[in-house]
Amino acid sequence: MSREMDKPLISLHLVDSDTSLAKVPDEAPKVGILGSGDFARSLATRLVSSGFKVVVGSRNPKRTAGLFPSAAQVTFQEEAVSSPEVIFVAVFREHYSSLCSLSDQLAGKILVDVSNPTEQEHLQHRESNAEYLASLFPTCTVVKAFNVISAWTLQAGPRDGNRQVPICSDQPEAKRAVSEMAITMGFMPVDMGSLASAREIEAMPLRLLPAWKVPTLLALGLFICFYAYNFVRDVLQPYVQESKNKFFKLPVSVVNTTLPCVAYVLLSLVYLPGVLAATLQLRRGTKYHRFPDWLDHWLQHRKQIGLLSFFCAALHALYSFCLPLRRSHRYDLVNLAVKQSSLGFLALVLSTLHTLTYGWTRAFEESRYKFYLPPTFTLTLLVPCVVILAKALFLLPCISRRLTRIRRGWERDGAIKFTLPTDNALAEKTSHV
Repeated sequence: MSREMDKPLISLHLVDSDTSLAKVPDEAPKVGILGSGDFARSLATRLVSSGFKVVVGSRNPKRTAGLFPSAAQVTFQEEAVSSPEVIFVAVFREHYSSLCSLSDQLAGKILVDVSNPTEQEHLQHRESNAEYLASLFPTCTVVKAFNVISAWTLQAGPRDGNRQVPICSDQPEAKRAVSEMAITMGFMPVDMGSLASAREIEAMPLRLLPAWKVPTLLALGLFICFYAYNFVRDVLQPYVQESKNKFFKLPVSVVNTTLPCVAYVLLSLVYLPGVLAATLQLRRGTKYHRFPDWLDHWLQHRKQIGLLSFFCAALHALYSFCLPLRRSHRYDLVNLAVKQSSLGFLALVLSTLHTLTYGWTRAFEESRYKFYLPPTFTLTLLVPCVVILAKALFLLPCISRRLTRIRRGWERDGAIKFTLPTDNALAEKTSHV
């Protein structure tokens, strides 16, 4: 890929003022664009600067001609699709039917669908926009591409955005032609297979941090549960039984009591799936057996869960500074543990020791059981203690040697048997244990 392709595009004014960009050689490959929206204009600008001869089809070419580079020819749709072999369809799905009058001119050509559905449309329609376009034009070859590239990335250049361009089509030759165009434009094509993958490609822009959805919901659910539990113990119980108004604790004190509980449990949930995976491997006597889907997903989300745990712990530290100084001595052990530990299993062990030290005597005081509910820290100890005890058990030589041999390929029956899942989607999933 040439170095010029990595440079951001210059402005439209400069494109028009530069004669080298305002005029494209006659032998340059011709590309058609149907549509005159923002994406179509950015696409035309990128294609022109990449050396293509662009013909734009519009329902009102006189009104939209000034929005495109002077090197791009803006004309009626019928004329725009007559000569190019590759045509970008930059219109919304509901306007596809308006192009049916061009069926004869589009016969045998490559249609590149760049549209993206809304989340509601994606859930409403079972077929992708590209598959719907292919059903309207059976004599054409439809390629899904460039839908994950924003108009700004087309204008500024691929180094300011993601270079990857997922491409799918039922015709390998059409995919190859569009892939070569993507490379010339400075992008990196990624072959996603047949046109059936278009629905998955169209869902990519709808996903905002997909790996964080489940961990965030988990952390939010834990926060709500512990906050409600602490509210009942620290605010509702004194109000009902002692007629004391302690609702002032809700924004700071109750939150600060909840955050370390959430951080503590989340940190233990980072290591619990590894314990379960090791237990399954010891029971099966082999590593060549798939984990259940729920465990496989859990293993893949460990990093996000750990970062959320650290975030809650950091918020707990900030909230601690908001409390009166007379209560700061309660957090001396926490500060000492933070200074002497690092993220990981050592932090989990130190947090457990701190919780046990802090609450050992309080766990047996009758006054601590409000509404017959045990102190919050006793609930948070359950999962971490199970993880630590299981980890300690795995350190025993007899178990440690067996687990190490299994993870190095040894099997209990002495024969390695690879079982492939029947579902192609499951075949792509891999664990990290």
